[in-house]
Amino acid sequence: MLSPKDNYLKLLGGELPDYVPSRFEPYSEMIWLDYYFKPTFVTQGFAFSPWGVRYVGSMELGGGGIPEPGFIILHDIRKWRDVIKNPSVKGIDFETHYKKSVEHVDRSKKVVTINGGEYFQTLVSFMGFEGALIAMSEEPDEVYELLDYVSQYSIEIAKQRIRYTQAEVFMVSDDCAAAKSPFFSPDMYKRLIKPFHKKHADLALEHGLFVSKHDCGKSEVFIPDWLEMGVRSWNPAQTMNDLATISAKYKGTLVIEGGWDSLSPVCKPDAPDEELIAALDNYVNTLAPGGSFTFSVMPLMGDANDERIERKNKLIEDYFFSHVRDYYNK
Repeated sequence: MLSPKDNYLKLLGGELPDYVPSRFEPYSEMIWLDYYFKPTFVTQGFAFSPWGVRYVGSMELGGGGIPEPGFIILHDIRKWRDVIKNPSVKGIDFETHYKKSVEHVDRSKKVVTINGGEYFQTLVSFMGFEGALIAMSEEPDEVYELLDYVSQYSIEIAKQRIRYTQAEVFMVSDDCAAAKSPFFSPDMYKRLIKPFHKKHADLALEHGLFVSKHDCGKSEVFIPDWLEMGVRSWNPAQTMNDLATISAKYKGTLVIEGGWDSLSPVCKPDAPDEELIAALDNYVNTLAPGGSFTFSVMPLMGDANDERIERKNKLIEDYFFSHVRDYYNK
């Protein structure tokens, strides 16, 4: 039987996997961007990015760091050359740092996935959402030149991570959409953001990595651009997108690593079991046929002492092994 790693790589290669990949048989270890680019996790207090952006976080956010609201370092995009200075990489022992970051990974069972290519989010970290979007609309040439400058450092970090982690997957992790619509038009994406996403995708492909795309929200309009860059999978592929149509259209081309509505009423601890099972049936029967699918139902969250949550999570796990894992062998 194929290992979870090889089964997943088979899926990314456009083939039907031997069994449906899932978190119950972990196939990927995510090595997140760290303090050489941004503080991905800030469990308490604050931390700074290499450009001086202050990030905050909390346990309620799962420890995820976000730019501190209202902390703006670039107020006028036309003055970015006076404010934004790429960090120096001289003297950094990337080899020791990034080799150590993957020491714990069983490479016989899991791929290593690294992320990067966060250009819109980096612009937002400098200017805030409103400032970033206004700048993109009013001064697109300045935005492009700023992102081109930032890319010099970002690409160097990506090169070092690829070299020393020996990752198999590179995830372009720039969120470009909200729940109801993208943050900007497809044309603006093509002009100002895609060229830099493509730089990272090209780098990954040159080194033999698969490319995936993380994009929350209603981001389906960008799929043709992702595919043009060589993207093979999309997460979390949230349900405000037309996933049934997308899944059918891009079988063998784009893996749906997501597609589950974790905010649905069926995910509440007091929801009837039969409603949760019906939702699971619909999820699997819509997205699994023909492949290009991972079972990505997330565990129910809440009070760790709530026995209902523990029981529901066990129900999901049992459902996977009894109904989904061997879906392609029935």
